[in-house]
Amino acid sequence: MADVKPFRCVRPTPELASRVAALPYDVYNRAEAKEAALKDPLSFLNIDRAESNLPDDVDTYDPIVYAKAKELLTARIADGTYVTDSQECYYVYELIMDDRSQTGIVACASIDDYANGVIKKHENTREEKEQDRIRHVDTCDAQTGPIFLAYRSEGVIADITARTKFTAPLYAFTADDGITHNVWRIADAADVAAIKDAFAKMNAIYIADGHHRAASAVKVGFKRRAEAGSYTGNEEFNYFLSVLFPEDCLMILPYNRVVRDLNGMTSEEFLTAISKDFTVRKIGAEAYAPAAKGNFGMFLDDTWYELSAKSNLMAITDPVESLDVSLLQDYLLGPILGIGDPRVDKRIDFIGGIRGLAELERRVHTDMKVAFSMYPTQITELFDVADAGRLMPPKSTWFEPKLRSGLFIHKLS
Repeated sequence: MADVKPFRCVRPTPELASRVAALPYDVYNRAEAKEAALKDPLSFLNIDRAESNLPDDVDTYDPIVYAKAKELLTARIADGTYVTDSQECYYVYELIMDDRSQTGIVACASIDDYANGVIKKHENTREEKEQDRIRHVDTCDAQTGPIFLAYRSEGVIADITARTKFTAPLYAFTADDGITHNVWRIADAADVAAIKDAFAKMNAIYIADGHHRAASAVKVGFKRRAEAGSYTGNEEFNYFLSVLFPEDCLMILPYNRVVRDLNGMTSEEFLTAISKDFTVRKIGAEAYAPAAKGNFGMFLDDTWYELSAKSNLMAITDPVESLDVSLLQDYLLGPILGIGDPRVDKRIDFIGGIRGLAELERRVHTDMKVAFSMYPTQITELFDVADAGRLMPPKSTWFEPKLRSGLFIHKLS
């Protein structure tokens, strides 16, 4: 039973929404974040990466960085950049990329559901990455970056969402990267109750993207409980900001791989070695993107190949071991190319599918020897892994478009 509640949103005024909305803090390194933030003082990146407003010699994780974030958020609320809705509402958030729309419900999910497994994970988190957002959320007394959640499609929510999209939006703008963002508010008491009830009937919701932000928000919630001594469970710190999408509107992009060398083999030796578990077909100069599970593209010596997993690999049914990223790792990258742990091996790099196959060719022409284009992990595979209580290999999924930060803020007190 999922507890997904409406909330009093702190949000930018409509005329400033396009200036405030920013890509997530973790898609930038420090130099990139500073350059992007300083283009517009209202960009939420100034709050998300507050070190951008401080001298370069200030450590990214210095306490004054989080104090600066709080200062800037307080100032933007005080000067009217942000308004606070007078009642608890749900919000409809539509993102359109390349004429493809995905629409979710903005709401607050329960930290208890995260702790008891109703909200399911498919990745591990790293403590050092969590600590940054823990300090940011706790100091700002607010969650500012929504967690990307997914659920199995449900009729009542779909009907209310579709009907709401025929009303006037709160926001409607296209960002510099070409992504259109549309937002509507759901304030009608009957619709709010119906959505809350529909989520309450679900026994599982899944983290699609934002595992570290989710873990950090949850830890702040439990920290606030400990500090309070007693609590009812209804306090805002018991919930974290989320956007929940039905599975049928989501598309996962591939997460491609490039490797620096052939582990001491010649190209001919390498092609012979991989033919044990993969059927190898030469394509030629035209870039190849696999169209089905068990198929891989490979770029080697200015030539594209199609690799098809043989029947012994396709017969694997384990939810993790049967993933294409696992097949490539377990039967090629590991045993043949010597990539033992892809999380730490410096000979491998990962390229988000949004960057296209030309980026794979560019890397092979510069600092890599061989590239692999992947068939994207399917959302149903993500659900299967999470339902089994298992974890996906690193770099298994790449979601686009990215949710914007700054459009929705959830105050903790």
